[in-house]
Amino acid sequence: MPITITAFERSPDRGRGLARDMRVRWALEEVGQPYEVRLVSFSAMKEPAHRALHPFGQIPTYEEGDLAMFETGAIVFHIAERHAGLLPDDANARARAITWMFAALNTVEPPILERETARLLEGDRAWYEERLPLLEDRVRNRLDQLSSRLGDTDWLDGPFSAGDLMMVSVLLRLKLSGMLDEYPNLSAYLARGEARPAYQRAFEAQLAVFKSNSPLG
Repeated sequence: MPITITAFERSPDRGRGLARDMRVRWALEEVGQPYEVRLVSFSAMKEPAHRALHPFGQIPTYEEGDLAMFETGAIVFHIAERHAGLLPDDANARARAITWMFAALNTVEPPILERETARLLEGDRAWYEERLPLLEDRVRNRLDQLSSRLGDTDWLDGPFSAGDLMMVSVLLRLKLSGMLDEYPNLSAYLARGEARPAYQRAFEAQLAVFKSNSPLG
């Protein structure tokens, strides 16, 4: 059955690869699975038809036959389990790769999102200037730990896996912050992820949506 995912009709990230459908696109490209994209507007995301697929009114969703899913971590995990290329065959290595998927989403991403939310929504608050350094310290704490674990290896645990896909996707949110410049091995790790042909195909596909729907496109 054909795979269909949903994505923003007008992405707020302006096609920079930060919208979460990028993670699903990348996973599908890595395993060589074709897919279709159904674009949804912000208003359509709140309608009953979309909420039947995603109860929280977000993107992406994933449909394949009678299967409908939401949450990028779950979707990427499903893709990785169903198709070769994103999880090792060895049981222990497979378990470690899955662990890194959870670490990316549950340990590394939350402080990054908290910092991002503060910058976007709280910049005009009187206490913002005092709070921002605290938020950035929390991010750096995680980056210190991740950098130490990665060391001089190319990927987190042996060959590239779904764990790296999720971690690179999370670190992309810091790309314009300058914070990764403090960690040369993480900057290089991010660059290796972006250089993967599957990532490039996914990025270009997502960027094309923004360009085609942009007033300037």
